Amino acid sequence: MRVNWGYIKLVVLLALVVFLFAFSSQRNANRNLSQPQVKFIGENNLFITNETVSKLLIQNYDGFKNVPKETLDLNELENALKSNPMIKTAEVYVAVNGTLNADIEQKTPIARVSTNASYYIDDDGSFMPLSKSYSARVPLVTGFVEKNNLKSVYKIARKIKTDDFLEKHVFEIHQDINKSLYLRLRKCGFLVQLGDDKFLDKKINNLKAFYKKNQKDKTLNNYSKVNLQFENQVICTKI
Repeated sequence: MRVNWGYIKLVVLLALVVFLFAFSSQRNANRNLSQPQVKFIGENNLFITNETVSKLLIQNYDGFKNVPKETLDLNELENALKSNPMIKTAEVYVAVNGTLNADIEQKTPIARVSTNASYYIDDDGSFMPLSKSYSARVPLVTGFVEKNNLKSVYKIARKIKTDDFLEKHVFEIHQDINKSLYLRLRKCGFLVQLGDDKFLDKKINNLKAFYKKNQKDKTLNNYSKVNLQFENQVICTKI
């Protein structure tokens, strides 16, 4: 009987590959984790530090020195990170060499509430605490503001963030007890009365037209109030 050595070699080679793969996988799974490596995506100004993120990860496993990769619950770690009010998204993964990696996207503040409580409103309209590491240069929100009812203030803040004119000139959003909204502009003594947040684009266009004309005429300082709450009117009160 003729022996098919080619076939035997192929079977042996295949068995060897399977053995090496299983051995490598087992060894890799049993590899202990190293100190977390944190990468921040997007915003360069850090409201939450690398050390804080590392502590959040480590606290969930009481350190990483004796933690095998196979026992790690990545979803649990991601949820722990996302529970931090500074963090918008988090992706946690382990490299082949056992390094635990965390890609972090911070929340982005667009306004800072300064009433009986101080905090940011982020670009999703949610609460964001102040940071000890960095203070964002965003419009102040004053007056009567409720943390669980930020809709109107957020709508104005979002408009300011996305409009070059408003972002350059507006430094304060004020909401009175009746939910009427006001703006204050840099280098202008007058108060801008918006009223509610309806027809906001039209009101802002009216403000821009008023500002441009009176800046040209050098009469911006002649007014104490500019009332825009009526859709098709700009009512000005002179000093």
